[in-house]
Amino acid sequence: MNNTRIFKMSFASVYPHYINKAEKKGRTKEEVDAIIFWLTGYDEQTLQSILDNKTDFETFFAEAQINPNVSKITGVICGYRVEDIEDKLMQQIRYLDKLVDELAKGKAMEKILRE
Repeated sequence: MNNTRIFKMSFASVYPHYINKAEKKGRTKEEVDAIIFWLTGYDEQTLQSILDNKTDFETFFAEAQINPNVSKITGVICGYRVEDIEDKLMQQIRYLDKLVDELAKGKAMEKILRE
């Protein structure tokens, strides 16, 4: 599978979809941001800079300080088990997808953030 197109997409082009997905289910932008901060180690200022600069997914994850608890994220997203995805970058993208999906499904934040 050639994932280059996804890797080169700007995070800013997908971010509003994460927000919309959460808000449709009664969750908030702040909760989506909290998930992003937990997963990547970014803060509000860094996230805004990423959005403003239209940083691609490849750079977004390359510069992140990935949370050491990501191995606790398991399950299926887009037909793939996240823990079995071999490409590290695609796995990180799917981790984020999975966490936002859990938020939209009403899961409690402390469970989503694997605390």
